[in-house]
Amino acid sequence: MHTKADNKETKRLIDCKKSCMVRVVKLNADAELKQRLISFGIMKEAILEVLEHAPAKSTIEVKVGKMRIALRAKEAELIEVAPL
Repeated sequence: MHTKADNKETKRLIDCKKSCMVRVVKLNADAELKQRLISFGIMKEAILEVLEHAPAKSTIEVKVGKMRIALRAKEAELIEVAPL
């Protein structure tokens, strides 16, 4: 899913390459997962840096502020981001 937000193309977090810096545009998750992501600092307008993709993209490691977080691919598919 690619949409336009603030005149920039958006994409899923899972599709971002290593070292990519992005801004969270939307969390397409259910209420429980959305609360969990927010507790990690992953919320609308948050800035994320993609650090690593696990083999076969089963997980993705991102940096939010000074915190490193590993997300399952299914979770990262629900986070819509825009490049900085």
